Amino acid sequence: MDIGTILTFTVEQAFGPYAIIYCLAAIGLNVHFGYTGLLNFGQAAFMAVAAYAMASFVATWGLSLWLGIATGLLLTVVLALILGVPTLRLRADYLAIVTIAAAEIIRQTVGSVTLKPTFGGQDGLQSNFVRSFRELSFIHGDIDLGPFHWSANDAWIMFVGWSLVAISCLIVWALMRGPWGRVLKAIREDEDAVRSLGKNVYGYKMQSLMIGGVLGGLGGIMYGLYKNAVIPTDYATDTTFFAFTVLLVGGSARVFGPVLGAVLFWGLLSGLGKFFTEAARHGVMPEWLMSEEQASLVRFVILGLALMLLMIYRPQGILGDRKELAIDGR
Repeated sequence: MDIGTILTFTVEQAFGPYAIIYCLAAIGLNVHFGYTGLLNFGQAAFMAVAAYAMASFVATWGLSLWLGIATGLLLTVVLALILGVPTLRLRADYLAIVTIAAAEIIRQTVGSVTLKPTFGGQDGLQSNFVRSFRELSFIHGDIDLGPFHWSANDAWIMFVGWSLVAISCLIVWALMRGPWGRVLKAIREDEDAVRSLGKNVYGYKMQSLMIGGVLGGLGGIMYGLYKNAVIPTDYATDTTFFAFTVLLVGGSARVFGPVLGAVLFWGLLSGLGKFFTEAARHGVMPEWLMSEEQASLVRFVILGLALMLLMIYRPQGILGDRKELAIDGR
């Protein structure tokens, strides 16, 4: 078992496409949960809506990829309105229930047999709808940085994806340091006090839900562009939970919390899976303890225990501030 290969694989994955996808989703959740206190358990819904709009415009209707991306982001705003209008005036847990249900409704709908001609059913949309995106790439060969290696497609996705992460972080930083962001933080702490000062709490919450949804939609679009496929199972509830884990590890209500959380979470998840698989394959782990098929699942046990310890001893996350933890469930 080569430890150097495992460490190299871990670093490659920590900065690879999947880390970018979950980072963008977590940045959106940071606006929702970290700064506004909105319990959105359906970030995968925003990701799915944007991704399916992008893919179906090209694969189903033969239209422009860029028009599909623009429409997908617009539909995330529409989804935020649909979810927010009946729930944002109620307790925060109602939003959690509605969003997780909406994510499953959307996933089951696009995967249905009835809409298979449009969305591909459970197989999803897997035609070559990313051609015009890849044609923009100035990277024409694999990238080697010392021991690290990325394919040309992965390198292009990483360039575009981390650029979007940087732009998203800059936007969030600019918004949260201004009056609008200060109102969001005040709503998170005590929305009744904010309302007593004449602020439209409902309007601010809706704006937050829209902005975070668009940022999550970017994550869904990057998912589709990377895989050249949009499949219902890619947008299941565990996608949202992974994004929340990224946010909690890095630290909510911190601009760079999702970035650090994505690098650590996906790097460790991939590296531990590789380590235990190789250990079982080379006999380091005895067969009675762990088979090669079971080995990759142990990573979830290890990371789950690590997350429990983090929540016990540092619940604010690595970069977070304990003062930012107030969650108003009213």
